[in-house]
Amino acid sequence: MKALQIIVIAITALSGCDKKKEIAGPATSTDTTSKIKPMTDSLSYLALGDSYTIGQSVPLSESFPYLLTSSLRGDSFKVETPKIIATTGWTTDNLIDAIANSGINNKKYDFVTLLIGVNDQYQGLSQDNYKIKFARVLNMAITFANGDTSRVVVLSIPDYGVTPFAGGRDSEIGPEIDQFNAINKSISLKAGVNYLDITAISRSAASDPSLIAEDGLHPSGKMYSLWVNQLAPIVSAKAKN
Repeated sequence: MKALQIIVIAITALSGCDKKKEIAGPATSTDTTSKIKPMTDSLSYLALGDSYTIGQSVPLSESFPYLLTSSLRGDSFKVETPKIIATTGWTTDNLIDAIANSGINNKKYDFVTLLIGVNDQYQGLSQDNYKIKFARVLNMAITFANGDTSRVVVLSIPDYGVTPFAGGRDSEIGPEIDQFNAINKSISLKAGVNYLDITAISRSAASDPSLIAEDGLHPSGKMYSLWVNQLAPIVSAKAKN
């Protein structure tokens, strides 16, 4: 598998753009305060990841961080606009570098989500490297949550092998995604953070095309909603404590 960014190939196939072109993520939200606020105040939220976190190919309002925020507000929580550090094509190494240069390293958030690794798999990076770097970025996420592991949620990597983009290579891609997820799950459980397996939901796209965005690769808003149906109760339970 060529070491190219996953979304770059997809966009190239669809639009004929140059294969080296990078797709920029959306602007991040305003900075939050440096101290965890009481739960009676507005909750601050940091979302770390890649194209799955920014919601590539769907409106920003349909990305899972924004849907999660909307769901929590519907449950009468006051939640600030999510702070997102994510860009299409990022590997775990890219995310670590971006966090280091983000200017938020002294800030704390009421809850943090982390979803990273699909581009490590796609680009053929080693699982040993992923194991080391995922542990590092998870420790960063825990630090952002003021050391409270109960306020960190790791989401598993979706299986893009069932999408049209994969071209029928699901029997190759799926097992590799499982291997990367075995790594992030083991590290997450050992660290004591919440772990949400959304990979099974992503595989439902094999029989339900409406779960895939128009680019033939990324989740649609409908799929992100299914993720949030499972994610929101986890966050809401912790926010009430």
